[in-house]
Parts: sequence; structure tokens; C-alpha cells
Amino acid sequence: MTNLLVTGAAGFIGTSFVNYWHESNPQDSVVVLDALTYAGNKNNLAEFSGQSWYQFVHGSICDQSLVESLMTQHEIDTVVHFAAESHVDRSITGPDAFIDTNIVGTHSLLKAAKKYWIDEGNKPEHLFHHVSTDEVYGTLATEDPAFCEATAYAPNSPYAASKAASDHLVRAYHHTFGLKVTTSNCSNNYGPYQFPEKLLPLCILNILSGKALPIYGDGLQIRDWLYVDDHNRGIELVIKQGRHGETYNIGGNNEWANIDVVNLLCELVDKRFAADAELATRFPDSPCARGESAKTLISFVIDRPGHDTRYAINAAKIMTELGYDPVENFDSGLSKTIDWYLCNEAWWRSIQDGSYQQ
Repeated sequence: MTNLLVTGAAGFIGTSFVNYWHESNPQDSVVVLDALTYAGNKNNLAEFSGQSWYQFVHGSICDQSLVESLMTQHEIDTVVHFAAESHVDRSITGPDAFIDTNIVGTHSLLKAAKKYWIDEGNKPEHLFHHVSTDEVYGTLATEDPAFCEATAYAPNSPYAASKAASDHLVRAYHHTFGLKVTTSNCSNNYGPYQFPEKLLPLCILNILSGKALPIYGDGLQIRDWLYVDDHNRGIELVIKQGRHGETYNIGGNNEWANIDVVNLLCELVDKRFAADAELATRFPDSPCARGESAKTLISFVIDRPGHDTRYAINAAKIMTELGYDPVENFDSGLSKTIDWYLCNEAWWRSIQDGSYQQ
């Protein structure tokens, strides 16, 4: 049995990971530590409350004494570190929170893990798995080869810079102190529970309410899209089979320009309205309710500062070493995502009216 401490698990990817891990490893115990900032929603994991394998703790990763007490109390042998400020736009207008959480918070976790696992001699078989992003590598031109693990770091936003710094700290604690660590750098995740400020859920909900679909610049920025449970499969492989001290890039082999993503999304939502008359009743403000295409809502807006042109992940290392292979293509993953938001209206309505944090 493994005793996991999962940070940031009330957020999008962390929530999906806890669900995925428990289904795949029901014998393991999971302690969730989350500060419940704006993107954290304790209700995401409410179904597990009271179950013997699960405990939720409201607290910050910057609180080293709290982390130390949790590791001792629950005999933690595996840390899976998702907790991060992650929205690029917010890092431009308010970078301080990104420095505090992503750098100082990660360092606090590393110090607590080192103290419990190494200094005090507990859990010689341990692992600190750090979840990072492809944005640490900077940007690519259209013809450039995809990011690999040997690509030099060149972060272009305060968010990316803070994640790059945390990656370096994790590496340093392995090479200097012998902490057993792994790191994964992922491409753009999408799927259930994603906070509505991100592109796909924002566009889904704006289509349903008849609001504009804002596209930065010309919409030709390219991203590699990764369905969240494909990401979780990759993390599980790294945790169970990855080499200590190594980094593994997890991607979806799925590069799309932003404008093409939104066009595909609109087409899929159009089809759902055409096939289900009840949707027009539920969402009368959507152009789809009037038989019009959601594409009529597309609106181009001024590009954001320092907007990276292209991200692409070369996942050959994890595929070759650990047998990783993404299951979802974009049609199947995007269809699952749309259907989840249609079936979970109460979830996103509670975010829109602010009641999810009460």
C-alpha cells in the first residue's frame, strides 16, 4: 500500500488524478492538501468524504510545519505535487502569487520531505513527483522540432518562469540531498473540472450563454492538447516505473491552432443541439438554440503580452521507456469534455455565482 500526499487536488488536474488513482489503486490512501484559492473547489472531491482511504486538509504548501505533521501522521511515502498558480494572464497582472506558491511553496514541500524521509530516516523507499508544464521551454517556430527533455529552458511569462524555478529546485534536492524525485512536463490539459477561465471551458460556457468566444490575436498559436486522464496515466507510469532524478514529457501528439480548436468545439456543440431539443430549452441564449452555429460568437481580441507561438511535446522518452500512449484523440476527448459540462451544470453555475467557495 502507498500513502500519498497530493497537493492542489481540489483543482482541475489534481481532482482528476485523485479520481483516476483511486480507481486504479484502491488499496492506497490519499491525503489531499489544498489552500482552496479561487480555482480550488472542495466539492470536486466531496463524494470521498468520510471514506477511510481519503482525507482532505485545507492548508497551504507554504506551511512547512503543517506538511511535516501530515507526513508524520499519515506516514507519507509519495508526494504528488500539483499545487500551483497556473494561469498565464493572471501571472502578467499579479506575478507575486506565482512566486509565492510555485517557488516558495515547492521549496517548503521539498524541505518537509527531506526532513521526514532523509534527515529523520523515515521511508527510505519514497518519491517526490513534481508536475510541471511545457511552458518552461519557451516557444517554438512552426518548423522547429518539438520540446524534448533536453530542450533548454527559456520561460517567457512569470508563470512559466516560476515553474521553471520549481523544476530546478526539485532537481537540486535530488542531486544534492539524495531525495528520490521524478518530474513530468505536460502539454495543455483539458477535460472535466477545468476552471472556466481556461480556453475550452470558457468557450463551452460562453456558447451556452450566447457570449463572445474571445480569440487572442489571429488565433494561430499552436498547442499540443492532452486529455487529463491520458496525463494521469502518464503520471502513474512515471511514479511506478520512472527513473529517479529523471524528467518525462507527457504529451497528446495532438497539435492544433487555437482558432481550429474553437471551430471544432463549435461544430461539436452545434451537433449536440441539433440532436437534443432539450438543450435549446435549457440554454435559450445560445445561438445553437435558434439553429445558428456557435461559430457566430467567435471574436478576435488584442493579443496578450509575450504570447508564445507554439508548444509541442516530444513524448518519445516516456513512450519508449514506460510504454505510455495517449488513449484519447481530440474528437473523443473533446466530446467527453463537452458532455461533462452539459451534464454538470450545477458545478459550473456554482462557480459563476461564487457559491462553490461558501
